[in-house]
Amino acid sequence: MSTERVNPPDLSPPTGFSHVVVATGSRVVFLAGQTALDADGKVVGETLPEQFEQALTNLLAALAAAGGTPADLARVTVYATDIAGYRSQVAELGRIWRQSAGRDYPAMAVVEVVRLWDERAMVELDGFAVLP
Repeated sequence: MSTERVNPPDLSPPTGFSHVVVATGSRVVFLAGQTALDADGKVVGETLPEQFEQALTNLLAALAAAGGTPADLARVTVYATDIAGYRSQVAELGRIWRQSAGRDYPAMAVVEVVRLWDERAMVELDGFAVLP
């Protein structure tokens, strides 16, 4: 797979995401929404950063099972139940992202939702990747 990250100069500089990811490859992998569920199906983590780290770990594990790596991510959507809380912790969430997924940022969006499927979940991540 090859990816090209495009950040047009007439848009605001992206921080922690890419405005555009042009991906070419032969397989598109769609990743279901992942929350902070552990292997027993229980939400773990009492804070947003703890839950974000587990949700991202789950998303990357699903991607790895399909043969992909974080650099293959073309698009990720983050659903948060408290956007103000998310924004106030964005530096820590960014550190978690970089530690787990690196700096090859996908195109991303963060959306506030009223609640997620599991009432204890504060965040959910889904997306798609393009593999060779």
